[in-house]
Amino acid sequence: MERLTGANRVYGEPYEKDGVTVIPVSLIKAGGGFGSGASHDSKESGEGGGGGVVARPVGAYVIRDGHVRWEPALDITRIAIGAQILIGLVLLAALRRRRKK
Repeated sequence: MERLTGANRVYGEPYEKDGVTVIPVSLIKAGGGFGSGASHDSKESGEGGGGGVVARPVGAYVIRDGHVRWEPALDITRIAIGAQILIGLVLLAALRRRRKK
């Protein structure tokens, strides 16, 4: 399970509607890759670089009537991947069972 620490957590701009304040929270993961390059020839030269960061919503703090509650975000992608893995395991188990007969 991922730990949410101050170093990798980002709070969005709070917004208010009908007396309710919502503060969105995302998890930032640095990584994925970094690349750079340079080219020097007699006519032209150039340099470049790049990197990557992944951000995903994890939920929001909801403030209503002076009370704060945490509302986790629903990550449909993780649910779909988990369902696919489960279906694959069930199919593998069924095939193994069928071969043993």
